[in-house]
Amino acid sequence: MTAAAAALYLTPSAVSQQLAALEQETGHTLLHRSGRGVRLTAAGEILLAHAHEVLAQLERAEAELAAYAGGAAGEVTVAAFATGIAEVLAPALARLAREHPGIRLRVRDAEGDQSLLQLLDGEADLALAVEYRGAPGADDGRLSVIPLYAEPFDAVLPAGHPLAGLPAVALADLSDAEWVGQYPGNPCHDVTLLACELAGFQPRFVHSSDDFRAVTALVGAGAGVALVPRSALRGMDLKEVLVRPVSGPSATRRVFAATRRGAETHPLIAPVLAALSREAERVPGY
Repeated sequence: MTAAAAALYLTPSAVSQQLAALEQETGHTLLHRSGRGVRLTAAGEILLAHAHEVLAQLERAEAELAAYAGGAAGEVTVAAFATGIAEVLAPALARLAREHPGIRLRVRDAEGDQSLLQLLDGEADLALAVEYRGAPGADDGRLSVIPLYAEPFDAVLPAGHPLAGLPAVALADLSDAEWVGQYPGNPCHDVTLLACELAGFQPRFVHSSDDFRAVTALVGAGAGVALVPRSALRGMDLKEVLVRPVSGPSATRRVFAATRRGAETHPLIAPVLAALSREAERVPGY
């Protein structure tokens, strides 16, 4: 209730009054109140599904009106994580400048778990994001999702590590190590955690940073081991670390673009999605 009030620039009491009026209008209880929290009733879930359809239809109407008006020029705000910007968004921006000079991209650097929130809050028109636990699923009625590419995480070890002589590293062999990783909530933290769980252990995170250069520097200083997306390692100074692929079940992150459902055909957004998809085809095969 508090989050809804903040998003709508209302007070929590005003939101409660509007919900009460909606319940009276529909003739159904829409929320179960439990302590200081609430959850949707079955009637509330039905109404929410229709609300998603209404919002999607509004997005489609806007797209059709923009197409009718020509839609050849305008600005698209894209929220994206740093390596996604380097991997596909920056090349897509250059492609659009050549092929659709009337479309201007405004890029906002956002972690993979924040870009979707910015999209759903209306702060961005398009999100470049990563699958993670707790992320809206492919069946989420609010979103249209376009898969782009997947990339593995490599094991990053201190120089002189006992496993240095192996061509690939099994994660189970790192179960007793201290780990350097991202903060909880970062999608890369979830990828690392899930990969280690599949290998039969819980990683013991000692140091945390959302900056891959900082993570790699800490590993190089002997602070622990880490898993880092392969694209993030390109261009880094790796003299103090060893980088090895992971053998067996490996950590992988899947990158996708998303829009609010119904907006994917908008004449400004559709060319951006097409450019991202074409640049994703150029991502090195993993």
